Amino acid sequence: MSIRRIESNARMSQAVVHGDTVYLAGQVGTPGDSVAEQTATVLANIDRLLAEVGSHKSKILSATIWLADMTDFSAMNAVWDPWVDPANPPARACGEAKLAAPGYRVEVIIVAAR
Repeated sequence: MSIRRIESNARMSQAVVHGDTVYLAGQVGTPGDSVAEQTATVLANIDRLLAEVGSHKSKILSATIWLADMTDFSAMNAVWDPWVDPANPPARACGEAKLAAPGYRVEVIIVAAR
């Protein structure tokens, strides 16, 4: 079975397709933006990457969301809820973690079908 890598560099790929499964790297927004703005950027990146590999948010199997501060949970969900496909919501986990840079407020990791 072939493996296709999207937007790769020496460290990582933004997406990897193996068979009919798509794995996205953790998507982040612009450091310093609000959690709502970062979430909107992240979701736009997810839409773009899924489209590039022939998938769609309706095919997301699981989402792992990391917040730098759980007090941002409601603000993140205010952007997530209207975006997610209500007929096909993924399995989802959300937790608090120290992210890669202090300005990051949210990171989303997606696994989807094609």
